[in-house]
Order: sequence, then structure tokens, then C-alpha cells
Amino acid sequence: MRELAKGVGRGLALVVVTPRLLWFAFWSKIAGRDRAFEGAMQGLARSPGMRGVYLRCAFLRCVLSECHPTVTVSYGVLMSKTDAALGENVYVGANCSLGLVTIEPNVLLADGVRIPSGGRTHNIADPATPIREQGSTLTRVRIGRGTWIGSSAVILADVGANCVIGAGSVVTKPIPDNAVAVGVPARVIRTRS
Repeated sequence: MRELAKGVGRGLALVVVTPRLLWFAFWSKIAGRDRAFEGAMQGLARSPGMRGVYLRCAFLRCVLSECHPTVTVSYGVLMSKTDAALGENVYVGANCSLGLVTIEPNVLLADGVRIPSGGRTHNIADPATPIREQGSTLTRVRIGRGTWIGSSAVILADVGANCVIGAGSVVTKPIPDNAVAVGVPARVIRTRS
């Protein structure tokens, strides 16, 4: 019965987000997919409660390169890249910000986690040229299956499977599988065995 109710909820959510999907398709032709996606997510980010979770998931399943139906994307989450991928049973806490990321199954992101598109989203080599005009180097960040990332962490590099990243940590270098990492910059303090 519970699975039937979820299926009905997913179907209704898809019907409700259809106008937003049409808006997204229209603006994608004018502004590009990622720019149109940012605007659509800003509107959907403000939908509260379970209704919002279902609406965001319905929209993301149609727009992202991969989004499993069991994904939970909480209130206030902003996303900027349609090439992002969210695997089975992924939980994204409130007020997270995601760029070009692959989040593998069973990952938990606490509130306020930031995962931009790598650590060099703005090039800064030429001091004579404004930073906004120097372009960017986007890098896909991968979060391995079964990992938990604590509140307000900033992830700029890959994190392996079954890791724990402490709250407020800043990951600047890849973290191996089964590691517990904390601090700024994040350092592995032990392994999970």
C-alpha cells in the first residue's frame, strides 16, 4: 500500500511540474540548459514539506543526466548543472548547493553542504583581467556510495565510498574509501573497518 501511495505521489508530482518543465525547455533554447535549470531550481527550492520533495524529484528526473526515483532533495537546495547525477536513496539535506557532481547510492548530505564543480570554478591566473572574464575549469566531483557528509562541509574533490566527512570540513584533495576525514583542509583521522 505504501509503495502504491508513493507511485501515485510521483505521478501527481510529474503532472504538477509539467508547466515548469515546459518553461525549462523554452528557456533552455534562449539561455542554455544550465542557466534555465538554475532558475527552475530556485523556484522549486521554496516548495515546503513532502510536497516539495516530490515536486523536486519529479522535475530532476526529467532534467538531470541521472536521478533515481528514491532521491530526497530537501527544502532550499540549489543546483546548477544538468549533468549532475543522483543515485538510489540519496538524501540531500536542506539548503545544500550542488554543481557538477555524481552522488552514488545511499549517500547522505546533511544541511548546508556545498559541492561546487571542483576547486577551480574560477580561473585567476591573470591579475590584469577581471576574474569574471577569465573563464572556469569545471570538474565533476564524485561522492562514493554509502558516504555521509556532515553539515556545512565544502567538497572540492572526490570522496570515496563509505566515508564520513565531519561537519564544517573542507575537502580539497581526494579522500580514499572508508575514511573518516575532518578539518580545514580535511585530513583523514582514521579508517572505518
